[in-house]
Amino acid sequence: MKPIFLVGYMGCGKTTMGRSLSKYLNISFIDLDLFIEARFRRSVKDIFNERGENGFRQIEYNVLREVGEFEDVIISCGGGTPCHYDNMEYMNSRGTTVFLNASHEALLRRLSIPTAKAKRPIIAQKSNEELSQFITEAMKQRVPHYTKASLIFDSSYLEDSSQVAESTENLAKQLISGS
Repeated sequence: MKPIFLVGYMGCGKTTMGRSLSKYLNISFIDLDLFIEARFRRSVKDIFNERGENGFRQIEYNVLREVGEFEDVIISCGGGTPCHYDNMEYMNSRGTTVFLNASHEALLRRLSIPTAKAKRPIIAQKSNEELSQFITEAMKQRVPHYTKASLIFDSSYLEDSSQVAESTENLAKQLISGS
C-alpha cells in the first residue's frame, strides 16, 4: 500500500487519527516531526532556534522525501509541511493525502488546553481570543494548500475514544473504497 499522508492544522487530530488508523489498518505510523527529532537528536523548537524556519523546512523537505518512499505507512505531517516547497504535490504523487479538517471551534477547544499550549511555543502565551484570531489567520494561508489533498475528512469529532474509533472506521472505509 502506498503511503497515506495526514495533513492539517495543529490540533486537527493528525497524531490521534494516525495512531488509531495505523492500528486499524495494521500498518506503520510515522509522526514526521518526531522522526526529525529522533534523526537530529534535537526538538523541532531547537532546530527552529538554531537553523531558523528555512533551515527547518529544508530538513523537513528532505525527510519527507525519505519517508515518502516507504510502503504500508501512515505519515502525520507537521501543520506547515504542505505549505512549503512542492511538498503537497510530492505527497499527492507518492500516495494518498488526507486533509483532517476540524472546525474552528474544535481547534480552539483543543489548542486552548494548557498541556496543548505548553507543547506549542507559538501559542503558549496567547489568550483564547488571541488564539482564535491566530487560528483564523493561519487557516486563511494554509487551507489553499490543505485542500489539494485527495480526501478531505471532518476531524471535528475526536473528543473521546468512541468518537476516535468511529472516525477511524469511517476514514478507513473511505481510504479502502478510494472515495
